[in-house]
Amino acid sequence: MIEKPATRRLRILAFDPSLATRLETSVINEITVQIPWEDTLGKGPIGEYIEVIDIDPASDACYQPVDLNDPYLLAQDGLPPSESNPQFHQQMVYVVAMTTIRNFERALGRPALWADRRYKIAGKDRNQFVQRLRIYPHALRDRNAYYSPEKKALLFGYFPVTTMDAHNTPGTIVFTCLSHDIIAHEVTHALLDGVHPRFNEPTNPDVLAFHEAFADIVALFQHFSHPTVLVDQIRRTRGELESESLLAQLAQQFGQATGRGSALRDALGSVDETGTWVPRRPDPHALDRTWGPHERGSILVAAVFRAFLLTYRARSADLFRIASQGTGTLPDGDIHPDLTNRLAAEAAGSADRILQMCIRAIDYCPPVDITFGDFLRGVVTADVDFAPGDGNRSLIAFIESFREWGIYPRGVSSMGLDALEWPSGDDCFEERVPGESLARVPEPMRKASREAKKESREGTMKESFVKSVSDEWTLGSNRKETWEYLFGIRAALKNWLFDDANYGPTYAQAFGLEIGDAPSTVYRTGPNQQPSVEVHSVRPAIRRTVDGAASIDLVVEITQRRRGYFTLARQQEQDLAPVAEQEEHGDFTFRAGCTVLINPKTGEVRRVIATRGTITDDDELNRVRNYLTGAIGVVGNAFDAGLPESRLHAGPDRRQEPFALLHQMED
Repeated sequence: MIEKPATRRLRILAFDPSLATRLETSVINEITVQIPWEDTLGKGPIGEYIEVIDIDPASDACYQPVDLNDPYLLAQDGLPPSESNPQFHQQMVYVVAMTTIRNFERALGRPALWADRRYKIAGKDRNQFVQRLRIYPHALRDRNAYYSPEKKALLFGYFPVTTMDAHNTPGTIVFTCLSHDIIAHEVTHALLDGVHPRFNEPTNPDVLAFHEAFADIVALFQHFSHPTVLVDQIRRTRGELESESLLAQLAQQFGQATGRGSALRDALGSVDETGTWVPRRPDPHALDRTWGPHERGSILVAAVFRAFLLTYRARSADLFRIASQGTGTLPDGDIHPDLTNRLAAEAAGSADRILQMCIRAIDYCPPVDITFGDFLRGVVTADVDFAPGDGNRSLIAFIESFREWGIYPRGVSSMGLDALEWPSGDDCFEERVPGESLARVPEPMRKASREAKKESREGTMKESFVKSVSDEWTLGSNRKETWEYLFGIRAALKNWLFDDANYGPTYAQAFGLEIGDAPSTVYRTGPNQQPSVEVHSVRPAIRRTVDGAASIDLVVEITQRRRGYFTLARQQEQDLAPVAEQEEHGDFTFRAGCTVLINPKTGEVRRVIATRGTITDDDELNRVRNYLTGAIGVVGNAFDAGLPESRLHAGPDRRQEPFALLHQMED
């Protein structure tokens, strides 16, 4: 019996079509990659995670979907790269999207889930499972590509080049769906939205900048997974990856076609007015004067990329010493192929380590109001949990690089490992509920999770809460069943906090939640009008640590809402007004909450990752008000900052399509 293949081999562009017409890069721009085999892959392609729909409204066209199961395509690793063949465009977006999804699943240890589709029935919120992310390769004739949270789709644009220079010919059509970096960037937006749906609500200058930076980080480090490209760039730079190279650049063709003269973004440097590439040096004061989401995000990208360079330099130092006879300086000329291959292996290993650290960290971030400093704490804590006692170079490199770029968390006593770690459950309990003891989540909570009913056609949840997490949830688990089960747990945990008089209030206090007295502007629920909580995300994290042990967590995100007003006088007036007289919405929504990591086998609360203040914290509310009203950072919020009024109301609504407008801002 012949077993089915584990992977499918398909050809794509390593970067974008512009490199195929340059002599020095043409030989590395076509690569063949392996993606997971899908038995039920349909024409489109349409698979388990994504659905490619090739409708071109601007041209009034609908292109025939590619069939990747065609025997002739299977025999030749798919279609050859082509700018003019829509079927290759479909193949390209499918392969890069699946590669990005695989990186997330490998780091987080669970099937990827897209953000829920939310709607109202009879005034009540409802959630719907989204099986597939839709991808439209030719969605718009525009210099833009974006993820639509409203449509649960990626929309790629195309546009003609209007200038003529060394890189561009007038009339050439640039397809954003043929840029490896742009595809990976947009898929990452969608994946991050599936984990943190509140990360597209700007409450400080870092929020949208983080979304952009994180998407760039994933796109950048996927460059290092292509051996042919990596070996070529190692050879050209003689192993010195701090010099100019394709590995640190994003979207070369798009950047050149839109008049930048070089790549859209470069993690290491930029081209000055004379056309000379100039390296970028760490600047601890850069954040103090940088407010735009793309520019601010580039600082985080630079800090992470520098952490990679420090790691690579440490891992390859012995190779340079051997090759240079101890001087550390290589002789002139091309380096030996054996050294090239060894350096490429070290670079690939370092890049994969950094990428996995970054992706794992998103489970260790607060559910709202993310800052770059919070992300650093997430990286540190996740890595300490992943490799306890390891003291690895990559973690030290992160701290060193972030310090050099002036990135640090608010409220920490130092940049030491112990200070940067998010607190354990025991630490939070001792601090917030003195005299109590937190050993593990009490049995009533776990019993509620086991017995909770799913609001679905499927009936009751799986019988055993623990068994389901530890034995049944794998990367091969049914994604819809996983979503339904987790949705049931969300309801169970929420009810437990309110219904269990013995434990609920105590644990709410330890988690930094307010379910007792609170200002009237805090949203309330139930017959007693208690402050409401939203358990808006529950997800498993199943991964194997570096010592081979299985690490299983249930990651729970809990938030609360409060009506915010742009003037302090109005805020104070509404805070004291009767609950029954509260408006449905204020001028803005202020949120606070926590991410809790629970070991489902033992019930141990391992980590509590809370926002800086609770929902009753007026200082934090005032900070968000100052940001939204332009008292700090940019004028207005990050969606409309710097855009003329005519552009604010032309095109997508900024509340429903934040990424469409965010990417237009970069134009």
